[in-house]
Amino acid sequence: MKLPQFEYACPTTLHDAVALLAARAGDAKALAGGQSLMPMMAFRIAQPALLVDLRKLPGLREIKVSGDGVRLGAMVRWRDIEDDARLASAHPLLKAAIAHVAHYQIRNRGTVGGSLAHADPAAELPGIALTCEAEIAVMGKGGARTIKATDFFLGALTTALEADEIITELRLPPWPQERAKSRRWGFQEFARRRGDFAMAGVAAFYDLDNSNKAMNTHIGVIGIGDRPHRLPAVEAMLNGRAIDDASIERVAAATSAAVEPQDDIHASAAYRRALVGTLVERALTSAAA
Repeated sequence: MKLPQFEYACPTTLHDAVALLAARAGDAKALAGGQSLMPMMAFRIAQPALLVDLRKLPGLREIKVSGDGVRLGAMVRWRDIEDDARLASAHPLLKAAIAHVAHYQIRNRGTVGGSLAHADPAAELPGIALTCEAEIAVMGKGGARTIKATDFFLGALTTALEADEIITELRLPPWPQERAKSRRWGFQEFARRRGDFAMAGVAAFYDLDNSNKAMNTHIGVIGIGDRPHRLPAVEAMLNGRAIDDASIERVAAATSAAVEPQDDIHASAAYRRALVGTLVERALTSAAA
């Protein structure tokens, strides 16, 4: 399908980009990778009068790794994450999740900021951001602000971004290098075909205390609601316990009972409920191994 008519701007400063968005009062869209926005425009799901291309903005393509954690600029591509060898130890859960994003061609163009702003409930990065308690830095006409991932995703394709705001950075808390051998993690998702959006997905990690029992458990799920979700009641079942087959089996059953998916053209609610339990089981089994 052909795209609808629109105006186009390619500013070279963040200030100018924000000003262009603010001047259109919600009738403009920021263009990052375009891998979601362009199809939506082709299908007339989105019809902005102005596209503000962010590709020339300085400083948004950096991946920073430090004692404060991992910072991903909004224009960092999936390919950049895959190619950055530091992330294998600095944030292996992120690295594992990004390997599931679409196909090579999409990973070569899609961006961190684009995925967060699009907020597809089945997308991997929003799930990682929520599970890892990340923060999202944005800039608008009112200045800079930071939004916790728990407050950022409001529903399907809906976020806390104002119409004039641009995502500048995703900030992931540090992955504990001094306890690298005691942190366990796993990522699992299921799609009908490799590269399709996940019908369900699970990101999980926990630390082991001195008695080899789990603590600081985080479990997040995607594809089973209108946004990614943490499962605090399920996490609490693991904290203070040894991670063995029996505890994993109990957590898998509790996960299926805790989620409330909807029927759609891809799967029934009952199927997704069973699927996410299976994926939690696989993620925790992988982590324990």
